[in-house]
Amino acid sequence: MRMVGLIFLIAVALGFDFTNGFHDAANAVAVSISTRALRPLTALGMAAGLNVVGALVSTKVAATVGKGIITTPAGTHGLVIVFSALVGGIAWNVLTWRLGLPSSSTHALIGGLVGAALGAASTVKWDGILTKVVLPMAASPVIGFVVGYLLMVAILWTFRRARPTVVNRRFRGAQSVSTAAMAFSHGTQDAQKTMGVITLALVATGHLRTFRVPYWVIFAAAAAMGLGTLAGGWKIIRTLGNRITTLDPPRGFAAQTSASAVLLISAYVYAMPVSSTHVMTSSIMGVGATRRLSAVRWGVAQQVVLAWVLTIPGAAATAWVVYHIANAVVRG
Repeated sequence: MRMVGLIFLIAVALGFDFTNGFHDAANAVAVSISTRALRPLTALGMAAGLNVVGALVSTKVAATVGKGIITTPAGTHGLVIVFSALVGGIAWNVLTWRLGLPSSSTHALIGGLVGAALGAASTVKWDGILTKVVLPMAASPVIGFVVGYLLMVAILWTFRRARPTVVNRRFRGAQSVSTAAMAFSHGTQDAQKTMGVITLALVATGHLRTFRVPYWVIFAAAAAMGLGTLAGGWKIIRTLGNRITTLDPPRGFAAQTSASAVLLISAYVYAMPVSSTHVMTSSIMGVGATRRLSAVRWGVAQQVVLAWVLTIPGAAATAWVVYHIANAVVRG
């Protein structure tokens, strides 16, 4: 019975990874599509492939999610907690996708873990959440905005005497590289969260004695993320690509390059589960602000920020409810 429950949970986890892929595909491709640097299907195909490659490179973030957020009891009860967390994350992903809001799949999953653990009266590692989640959640959008702004200012100054048509043509070509970097960094960050949750379930059921991400988990999470990316999240792509600010190829390149740099440093240097959505959105705001502050549609940005703020408590509340229902069903 426990094995059946574990297999079911792994399927749900990969389902979450799939929703993460189509929900966050916009992070990698929205900018290059809006500037017409890449065709939509070409951009999505590139993003899907490099999401997979990025997911295979490191498991540092997976360890943070799997070991640094909650303590999961062994056995079936642990599976119920992890299952509830995943359902909470999936529910929030689907809701914000339907609304076209680029919220964070990362924080949806973390909120789900916290809510399920609270429902089960299990241990929540608040210190880890503060240092590895809350502080990066507050700092990363600011860093993304500032880095995007400064990089765009540097581009404007460097090419100030160049003809706009030539600059646009060159940066449209350069966006193939920045899109690839963004897709790779997204895979490095986001697919690892699902790896961490599956490994957490394997430890809880005794299939692993220590927290160590198996290769098959890495490949499965990477593949699910890639397939989800191919499905595309067109509502969110339109929000990021067109509704926040008007982007040209140099600004698109600056936003993608800034966001991917922040994500890669967060993953490889600090092992922090930073939201690719937060960083990409704030980088777009930063490059848009180089025109003038009014070039950013702050009303749309306000809706996005509201979704950010509500993601962890919203997913946590959903997971709390799901836990009590699932626990009652399991207990019979």
